[in-house]
Amino acid sequence: MPHSVEEKKRVLARVRRVRGQLDALENALESGAECGPILQQIAAVRGAINGLMAGVLESHLREEFSHLANAKGTPEKSIDEVVSLVRSYLR
Repeated sequence: MPHSVEEKKRVLARVRRVRGQLDALENALESGAECGPILQQIAAVRGAINGLMAGVLESHLREEFSHLANAKGTPEKSIDEVVSLVRSYLR
């Protein structure tokens, strides 16, 4: 989850753009558009979702690493959680 008001606004703006792209895709499918433009819209949606994921992931990693930098003791559990998160994103 974004941790600042500005980050939250940016993430919500991305979500709204994705929603708009999905609405356009739905309309194109309902109207019987050609396959080429449909595939192009799907690729655009995928890119927008990937951008959204990258932004939220970056925000989370920055927050986690700032906590790790200030933590006392061994941060293995937090590191393992971050590694797991990144691996699941890269699938």
